[in-house]
Amino acid sequence: EPDDYTLASKLSYFLWSSMPDQELLDLAAQGKLSDPKVRHAQVERMLSSPKHERFIKNFTGQWLGLREIEFTSPSTKLYPEFDPMLQESMVRETEGFFRHVLKKDLSVSNFIDSDFTVLNERLANHYRIPGVKGHEHSQVVTLPADSIRGGVLTHASILKVTANGTTTSPVLRGVWLLDNILSRPVPPPPPGIPAVEPDIRGAVSLRDQLTKHTSNPSCARCHDHIDPPGFALEVFNPIGGERTWYRSLGEGKKISKREPYTKGPDVKEHGAFKNGTSFKTFQEFRQILLEDQDLITKSLAQKLLTYASGRPFTLADRPSLNQVLQKSKTKQGLRTMIHNIIETDMFL
Repeated sequence: EPDDYTLASKLSYFLWSSMPDQELLDLAAQGKLSDPKVRHAQVERMLSSPKHERFIKNFTGQWLGLREIEFTSPSTKLYPEFDPMLQESMVRETEGFFRHVLKKDLSVSNFIDSDFTVLNERLANHYRIPGVKGHEHSQVVTLPADSIRGGVLTHASILKVTANGTTTSPVLRGVWLLDNILSRPVPPPPPGIPAVEPDIRGAVSLRDQLTKHTSNPSCARCHDHIDPPGFALEVFNPIGGERTWYRSLGEGKKISKREPYTKGPDVKEHGAFKNGTSFKTFQEFRQILLEDQDLITKSLAQKLLTYASGRPFTLADRPSLNQVLQKSKTKQGLRTMIHNIIETDMFL
């Protein structure tokens, strides 16, 4: 068992990304932090303090890769509607979404599919969701029944982080989803295999190129897992807009005098897994993910345990993970999960 001062410090760096405050230090001095009831009350206090904003920013930054949002600048010819204000709104959506799920102790399945999201007017227009007013203020919005949005996979921030600004790659997005959402990282490609590059001239679709690439058995082993989620996400462009066709800078039909890009090939979002499960649309794919609720819970619990304890997850930590999953059986709320993580051996 660590001493109370170590506990004060661990709690504080987990939920506030900074050193313990006076109340935590006083409790440590009195030896009270070893009491689970006291710890529970402190976690509630800490999650109600403005300092927990750092946890939201740092954890979503690490888990979902939001820190990389600025690494790419979308092509102004292909995506003239993109601007810094839109990018800022994207990040606010994902952080606001996480904040809302945490505050209300909502089920972690909301990260896969939800009937709400957090929008300001700029992002709502980008998503074609009517009735959201105000660019400054992000608000929790109930999604229209026919909206494709819902869950972090439909957040423009994630769709931008997993694209290179100009084109999308089912490979990049598939790898991201397997690693970040399912905690099933993919090994790097075998040496000497060239990367599959999208063709912005609009002549060949990446899907056709991947078919050739995966006829190689050593490539197919991983691509059988990577490509289906990547194909499902092709229905979103590099800045998270919904699309049915690819924008092109070469061959293709002129849309209007106003648009610098032309209409390239149609998007095909269907796919099939090795086990025979197939989907025609992104929505069907998302349903398949939702059916494996335990896997989603397990993956998020593992990401949180790693973040909370500040070290990589090892085989020795399996019992801690199982402990969290056991307790999550009854309630899969995010706030509850954080309480459960603090009670594990891996954290304590």
